[in-house]
Amino acid sequence: MDNLSKQRTLLVIFISIAIIYITRLFYLQVVDESYVFFAQNNVLQEQTIYPARGLIYDRNGELLVYNDAIYDLSVITDQVKNLDTISFCNVLGISKDEFLSTFARIRRQKGFSPWKPVVFQRQITIPTYAAFQEKLYDFQGFFVEVRTDRKYKHKSAAHVMGYIGEVTEKDIEKSDGYYRMGDFVGISGVEKVYENDLGGTKGTRYVLVDSKNRTQGRYKDGEFDTAAVAGKNIHLSIDQSLQDLGERLMLNKIGSIVAIEPSTGEVLALVSSPTYDPNLLIGRDRGNRYMELLRDPDKPLFNRPISAPYPPGSIFKIIMSLMGQEEKVLTPATAYACHHGYLFVGCHSHGSPLQLRGAIAVSCNAYFCQVYRSVINNPKYKYVEDAYNQFYKHAYSFGMGHALGIDLYGEGKGVLKKAEYFDKLYGRHRWQALTTISMGIGQGELGITPLQMANATAAVANRGYYITPHIVKLISNKKNPNKDYNEKHWTTIDTSYFPVVIEGMQDVVERGTAYIARIPGIEVCGKTGTAQNPHGKDHSIFFAFAPKVNPKIAIAVVVENSGFGATWAAPIASLMMEQYITGKVDTRKALLERMLKGNLTHKNDTAAAQTK
Repeated sequence: MDNLSKQRTLLVIFISIAIIYITRLFYLQVVDESYVFFAQNNVLQEQTIYPARGLIYDRNGELLVYNDAIYDLSVITDQVKNLDTISFCNVLGISKDEFLSTFARIRRQKGFSPWKPVVFQRQITIPTYAAFQEKLYDFQGFFVEVRTDRKYKHKSAAHVMGYIGEVTEKDIEKSDGYYRMGDFVGISGVEKVYENDLGGTKGTRYVLVDSKNRTQGRYKDGEFDTAAVAGKNIHLSIDQSLQDLGERLMLNKIGSIVAIEPSTGEVLALVSSPTYDPNLLIGRDRGNRYMELLRDPDKPLFNRPISAPYPPGSIFKIIMSLMGQEEKVLTPATAYACHHGYLFVGCHSHGSPLQLRGAIAVSCNAYFCQVYRSVINNPKYKYVEDAYNQFYKHAYSFGMGHALGIDLYGEGKGVLKKAEYFDKLYGRHRWQALTTISMGIGQGELGITPLQMANATAAVANRGYYITPHIVKLISNKKNPNKDYNEKHWTTIDTSYFPVVIEGMQDVVERGTAYIARIPGIEVCGKTGTAQNPHGKDHSIFFAFAPKVNPKIAIAVVVENSGFGATWAAPIASLMMEQYITGKVDTRKALLERMLKGNLTHKNDTAAAQTK
C-alpha cells in the first residue's frame, strides 16, 4: 500500500469517529430532552434497595426471628453542595467536630468513592428522620436509606440463631464490591452460616434530585433499576418449647444441653449456659453491649455445647463395652471382680463379681479398667501401638476426636490422642494399658464436647450409626440440601453388640446410678458420668435416649462443678426428654422445682420470674 492509500484510510477512520461523536452529542442535546433537563437542573442519585432478611422459624413453625425497619442517613460526598453545617448538626444532634471526624472517617474507608453512597449515621431515630425530611432541601447529597434489623421473639437460643453486624473491610473485599461500609451480614450462628440464603439480594434505584435536593422522579422511568430479592425463610430443627425449658433448667448453672433426633440428626435443643438475650445485639448500641458480654468473666458468648471439651467420665464405659466386644476380648458373660477399685483407680461399693450388663448398671470402674486393659494389651496385635490404633479408630467412628460438621461456626474437635502422642511421651513400645488406664473410664487424655456426647448417644440409639447433627431443617420449605445431613455414618461396631449394652443402659435408669431419671411410662436408656476436674469440683454428666424402641430423642447434659452425674445432669436430661416426648413436665413437680431453683453459681436468681 502506497502512502496516499494509507492517508486515505486514516482519514476515513477519523471522519467515522467524528461522525459517531457528533451523532451522540446531537442525540443527547437535541433529541433526548430529559438529558438536557438532568444536566441543567438535576443530580442522579444511586440508591440501594435493601432486601428483607429471611425469617427464622422453629421446627413447629413458630416465628423466632423477624425484621424491623431502621433508617440510615447516607451521603454521596461529591454531591454535597452549600451545606448548612450548623443546621445539619442540630437536626442530627451532633457537634461540628463529630461531623468533621465522620467525614474524615468516611474518606479513609477502603474502597471509598465520592460518587458512591456511604452511610453517614446509622439507625437514626424516627423523630430525627422526620426532622431531617422536613429540611431535606438544605442537605444536598444526603438521603435516608431504609433497611431492616433483626428482632428476636424469645430471649433464648442466642448461640443457635447468632446475630448480624456490620461488614468488615475483609467482607467487602471478598464480595467484589457487593457489600459496602454500613451493610449488615451474619456474624455468628445460623445468621452467618446461612447468610447467602437469609441475606437476599440488594436492588438499585436511580432517582433524579434537583438543586434543592428534592426528588424529581425515577431516572428513565426505572429502566435501569433492579429489584431487591428478599432472603429465604428457614426452619430450624430446634423445638422452641424444649429450648426454653433447657435454658430455664440451666439458669444459674454453667454447662450445656444438646438434644438430637437420632433418626435424622436434627438438633432439638442446644443450650449453652450462661447465655444472653439475643436482643442485646441489635440497635445502635450493639457494639458496646457486645464488648460488655465479651468482658463478662462467665463467658456468655462462648458456645460450650460445640466448643468445650470435657473428660466424658463414666459415659465412656458404654463405648468401651462396644469396643471390647468388637475386639473379641469381651462378651456379655465376661465377669470381673471389684475390690473397691483397680490398682490406683478407686470404685464405690457394689456387688461383685459382675458381668457386662451389671457392670454398666452400677458403673464399676474396676470392670472397665479390665476391659480397657484387654483391648490395649490384646495379644493378637504385635505392638501396643497397633492395639491402641484400633481403640482410636473405634472412638473416632462415634464422632470423637474430630469436628462432626454441624452447621454452626466454632465447632471443636475434642481431644482424642493418637498412638504417636504416647510414643513421644513415654517412648515407642515403652507404654502399656496400665500407662493410660484412666482412659478406660473416660479420664486421662480424652476430651469430648457435649455435641459429640449427644451424637455418640444417637449412634447407640440407632444401633450403630449417626447422621451429622444439624440445626437447619428447611430452607424455603424445602429439605436442607446438604447431602451429609441425609447420610448414615456407620460406626466400626457390629450391630449385634449393641443389645446387651442398651439393656445395661436401661438398667442404669431403672435400678442403677440414674434411678432419678426414670420417666413414668417411658423406657429410658442412659449412663451417668462424674468427670474429674483438676480445677475444682467434678462435672456432672449424663447421656441418654428414649424411648428404648424407636427412640425420638438422644440427649447429653453437662453441669460443671456440680458433683455426681445423678445429682444434676440426669434429672435435667430426664425432664427434657419427658417434655419432648409427652409435651409436658407435670408428673414430677418437686424434681422440676428443685432443678429450676438450683443455683450453682452463687448468684442471685434475678430471672426467677422466667421459671414460672
